[in-house]
Amino acid sequence: MTFQDQIKQGIPLEIPSKKAYNTALNHAPKRKDILSKSEKELAIRNALRYFDKIHHAVLAKEFAEELKEYGRIYMYRFRPDYKMYARPINEYPGKCEQAKAIMHMIQNNLDYAVAQHPHELITYGGNGAVFQNWAQYLLTMHYLSEMADDQTLAIYSGHPMGLFPSHKNAPRVVVTNGMMIPNYSKQDDWEKYNALGVTQYGQMTAGSYMYIGPQGIVHGTTITVLNAGRKIAKNNEDLAGKLFLTSGLGGMSGAQPKAGNIAGCITVCAEVNPKITEIRLSQGWIDEKITDLNELVSRVNQAKKNKEVVSIAYLGNIVEVWEKFAEENVYIDLGSDQTSLHNPYAGGYYPVGISFEDANEMMATHPEMFKEKVQESLRRQTTAINKHTAKGTYFFDYGNAFLLEASRAGAEIYKDSKGNFCNIETLSSLGEETERWAYPSYVQDIMGPMCFDYGFGPFRWVCTSANPSDLEKTDKIACDVLEELMKNSPNEIQQQMADNIQWIKGAQENKLVVGSQARILYADAEGRMKIAEAFNDAIKNEEISAPIVLGRDHHDVSGTDSPYRETSNIYDGSQFTADMAIQNVIGDSFRGATWVSIHNGGGVGWGEVINGGFGMVLDGSIEAKKRLKSMLFWDVNNGISRRNWARNEGATFAIKRAMEVEPKLKVTIPNLVDDSLFHNLF
Repeated sequence: MTFQDQIKQGIPLEIPSKKAYNTALNHAPKRKDILSKSEKELAIRNALRYFDKIHHAVLAKEFAEELKEYGRIYMYRFRPDYKMYARPINEYPGKCEQAKAIMHMIQNNLDYAVAQHPHELITYGGNGAVFQNWAQYLLTMHYLSEMADDQTLAIYSGHPMGLFPSHKNAPRVVVTNGMMIPNYSKQDDWEKYNALGVTQYGQMTAGSYMYIGPQGIVHGTTITVLNAGRKIAKNNEDLAGKLFLTSGLGGMSGAQPKAGNIAGCITVCAEVNPKITEIRLSQGWIDEKITDLNELVSRVNQAKKNKEVVSIAYLGNIVEVWEKFAEENVYIDLGSDQTSLHNPYAGGYYPVGISFEDANEMMATHPEMFKEKVQESLRRQTTAINKHTAKGTYFFDYGNAFLLEASRAGAEIYKDSKGNFCNIETLSSLGEETERWAYPSYVQDIMGPMCFDYGFGPFRWVCTSANPSDLEKTDKIACDVLEELMKNSPNEIQQQMADNIQWIKGAQENKLVVGSQARILYADAEGRMKIAEAFNDAIKNEEISAPIVLGRDHHDVSGTDSPYRETSNIYDGSQFTADMAIQNVIGDSFRGATWVSIHNGGGVGWGEVINGGFGMVLDGSIEAKKRLKSMLFWDVNNGISRRNWARNEGATFAIKRAMEVEPKLKVTIPNLVDDSLFHNLF
């Protein structure tokens, strides 16, 4: 049977042979046993409804074994035999070009070189899933192969509900992930309902088919590290010889050492998982691997002395590194953490003093003990960080819920009004505000005021031809557009423009592609529209050989409401609302997006954030040109208008500028209040 035949077949009528568990791959940790006996029966009933009744007796027993062994029903037997990667768009079956582009994106998310746990359909973050099981994947690909230009596929947390009649300008796919009733959005609720097979954690770009490998965050990380370096610079010097200490080499965090190299510093990144460390070493995303702390200290001191640009992976626990560097008086210039602390008790963070294998066993068999060990480690890590920052280290929360989880662990992650480190209980006993973190979120200090408020965010594109020469052409087009725009850009955004031009010029040299032929850069609405229009023209003129998919990370100006990350620099109290993300995805859907998605969870955790994304296929047509202008303008300016209403100075500047360009845009500008009004008011 050909690849196309297998896609069109969907779920096979005859069940395939049982597949052996591949121990060479990186697998998701076993999930904790959280279902009652009746709920386990319900989970199996839910799984069996994908299959003809004649197979139920065999599959029921098998699914019960999976549930017992892994805590989830993945349906490993139904994993396809063909290689999983983003093929050229013309290799996919079907009559709808947009549907073929979506198949290209889905397969990229599950590519072994891209996905963190490919056999569990998890792309990154430990639990960021594309689908819950292989039946959902097979059925979704089948529906896409049948889709016409006037149909829309509705996907509920990985489950393809079906094809529905719509119209040509409607989205081809609408995705929802984890959209729980608010009172059922605690961490254990995810464990339960995911085990039942009725919801999933789509992370941000995993469940919206827009993940492009670690490149997707390399650029944002590069900008963050560069600007963190500018914050600590005493004489406008660069990062040469300066040390950046962080942790995590998984799906998103794996971008850190590459970004450190581009930014020009020494990067030490700790990782406990040997497999993912070897993957990053083989991919060239880290330069060296060290397993001994004394050797690490010696190597870092040598790199500092020689002002090397080098990325070093320490195979071990990050807590040990913070403590060892304090003991040996190794000065850390920049510090952060990018373990998956949105998922701290199910593989996102590993406690110090326990082997990787033993920790995986403990989290499944003794979850309460594992939680205690994690929280103990967070307290130790925070104590060590506090020692370094007292000496001058600039530490920032990198949006992984470090501050939040350290606080919940009772760590001294706060400062009282006198500047003393303390935990939340001490702060509360003093009658002081319990949001006085000792450290800022990187969005508060860097990305919010410098990028998001001005409309700059992670615009990305994918060449569905899978041809590197097409990607090279798009790089040049994007660079030419940005250089032209920069000539007339106001002073307020000159640095952002310059950083992005420098980035795109070095994109080929830095070998950022893992998986699909994709690229990312930070651009505002004007930049995104101009670049997209130039791409569309190049496709029309056959300079680029196949359609291009536009997208972005959800970590952007408008798509995400997240009070501890994307909207942490919103100070009018609305950072705990989710109107912006919901408005964003609704607005994108009727303004021309090819697919849209809205998720509960992502980056900082289940129940902590609502985030939305989109995909748009450019095919060189006049219709695509109209859609890109309408949708991209809204997708960015929705967020700028909200940030403006929160009284963010940069956003007010940006939205006024947007209104000058587009006369049909009318946005309410806030009236500022004089602080003196509040003297003796209460």
